Amino acid sequence: MEAAPLELSHEDMCAALEGVLKRVFADFDSLQSLERLSGGASQETYRIELLRANEPQVLAMRRASGGVEGEITAAHPGLAVEAQLMQAAANAGVPEPQVHHVLEPEDGLGAGFIMQWLEGVTLGAQIVKAPELDEIRPHLARRCGEVLARIHGIDLAASGLDEKLQQLTAEDYVRQTWQRYQDFNTPQPMIDYTARWLLDNLPQNVRPALVHNDFRNGNVMIDRDGIVAVLDWEVAHIGDPMRDLGWMLTHSWRFGRDHLPVGGFGETADFFAGYESVSGVPVDAQAVRFWQVFGSFWWAVGCLGMAEHYRNGPDKTVERPAIGRRSSECQVDCVNLLIPGPVQLETPQAQPEAMPGVDELLTSVSDFLREDVMSQTQGRAQFMARVAANSLDIVQREVALAEVCRASEKSRLCGLFGVADTGVELNDLRWRLVKTLREGSLPLDSEPLQAHLRATVVNQIAIDQPRYPGFSTATKGKDRSL
Repeated sequence: MEAAPLELSHEDMCAALEGVLKRVFADFDSLQSLERLSGGASQETYRIELLRANEPQVLAMRRASGGVEGEITAAHPGLAVEAQLMQAAANAGVPEPQVHHVLEPEDGLGAGFIMQWLEGVTLGAQIVKAPELDEIRPHLARRCGEVLARIHGIDLAASGLDEKLQQLTAEDYVRQTWQRYQDFNTPQPMIDYTARWLLDNLPQNVRPALVHNDFRNGNVMIDRDGIVAVLDWEVAHIGDPMRDLGWMLTHSWRFGRDHLPVGGFGETADFFAGYESVSGVPVDAQAVRFWQVFGSFWWAVGCLGMAEHYRNGPDKTVERPAIGRRSSECQVDCVNLLIPGPVQLETPQAQPEAMPGVDELLTSVSDFLREDVMSQTQGRAQFMARVAANSLDIVQREVALAEVCRASEKSRLCGLFGVADTGVELNDLRWRLVKTLREGSLPLDSEPLQAHLRATVVNQIAIDQPRYPGFSTATKGKDRSL
């Protein structure tokens, strides 16, 4: 059971922070403002405005969700180690903000650290289209490769990180992720299928190095001159450096520009060339493809984890269940990478005439959130209103499509297992397929199995997010890997 979050009002948090700043900075004058920023599903981020020697300054605070970290383990070393990672990276020439203070228990703010505030763009959708980045954007893929090479070249022994970070083989990572998903107790056959494929295609001849493990749009800050900072080191470990390259190529981070595989802004060749120019080590393209598949698998499980955190964790925001539904985006990416092919889309059921209908009620509320609430709010409140509106859109599509999709799914599963389509529940059939995949008794190249998984996953993404580029790719039946 997780510890209860710190019950701090805004005023209490400001008072505690002011005490910290007085101890850290001899020339501290006053705290001007403290604002929690939007996003931050796994950790909290705050903007701090203060006066030092009568001069304004802006800092950032990264804090554990609810101020409380889970158990500190090799797999989850905590925010203090994250701060150490940032300092080691800065020493290796990686752009990083300066860490001013790692929070102590006596600070009364929970776990976290205070660091330099840097200006730049982190939102992936902005990175791929912001006009101010037009000149640097063609060079970003190469620069990302160069930065990753510097990260992978960090001397783990000299920095002391070798004793604080978990070392993971590819097999360990797959099995740990697969087990985490199994602990959620939800049948998602495409996740089990992908796990089996990964175990059958493990990378060979790996040279272990520091792996950032979340190097992507959103965690790389960009300005018109290039990369300003690499952020969010919370899942770093020692392992296959190709993991970072494959993660950057994962489809989730292309933001609608699927033709540019590196973050939606660059080409694979430039990315690899930048990496090789600094590391002096050839990129293992086969291993990168493995980690690209793993990236979608890992994020599919991670999204389900957000939903689980909503159910059982301290921070019950509207964002977490919404992210949980994004698991289908990652699953459709796995379909496109591993089993592309033809698929039939289900059509919405006709809604009975009623006034007002369920669809009208849902549309009216989502329109209110977008047109009224969002226009009158900003920051985190505006962001959450958008998330809430998007969740209502999912509900509306589910009302229209779920019944016919579930009926077709049940029919295919009955055919796959040779059972009558009566007296059997869909969820029982899903569990039967999951158990069959986990036992390895059904070959991965079974055409009926692949056809069923494609149809199920693609029709689910039609409900969850039909504008996701992977949906369009899936309906064309083309492999869009490296």
